[in-house]
Amino acid sequence: MHSLTSNIDLVIFDCDGVLVDSEVISCRAHSEMLTRHGYPIAPDQVLKRFLGVSDREARLIVEAELGRSLPDDFEAQMKQAALQRYADELQDIPYVGKAIAAIDLPKCVASSGTPEKIRHGLTCAGLYDQLAPHIFSASQVRRGKPAPDLFLFAAERMTASPDRCLVIEDSVPGITGARAAGMTVVGFHGGSHCQAGHAEMLRSAGAAVTFDDMRQLPALIKQIGTAAVVAG
Repeated sequence: MHSLTSNIDLVIFDCDGVLVDSEVISCRAHSEMLTRHGYPIAPDQVLKRFLGVSDREARLIVEAELGRSLPDDFEAQMKQAALQRYADELQDIPYVGKAIAAIDLPKCVASSGTPEKIRHGLTCAGLYDQLAPHIFSASQVRRGKPAPDLFLFAAERMTASPDRCLVIEDSVPGITGARAAGMTVVGFHGGSHCQAGHAEMLRSAGAAVTFDDMRQLPALIKQIGTAAVVAG
């Protein structure tokens, strides 16, 4: 049983860059595929422009700039390139498994990735069994992050009121979407893709607090839940 003094009923985790340290791997694969199809872009530019954005939304942006369509199977090609790298290179975010186990509240995942990519990533990182079956993908809603749709969908499926949800995010689109859904957001900047200034960027987007070590998360959640009760 979780504490009745907490004002949080559900913790929603983003996946890439929060649970699994995948952003650098994904950006390399994305960069290679876009460059191959006539849109030269470096991995760090992919990171800057498309962090937290679904593959579908990123594709629309690129196609608008190119003035033509990418191949029909572009997402499949990109997913294949990323998944091949995952098996060899992917690791979990340090201490995240212990943090998840220590959080005595309902939990779920809300990710911009496809269901297959999320499952594969969590499985490679040894986290899938801790979080399944409560895993939601942008492919299940009409609009991905930064729209609030995915977060609202996750809350509805988990029967939680949006104002009693706490989201863990590492990207501006994710924080924007969670705030638009009426949720409290904590910004994580401990992934290997996070550079100087990342924490400030997340706070500017609306993160209530930022942190870079998953060992801090259980206590942070308690503090935020209790503070919300006291404030209320």
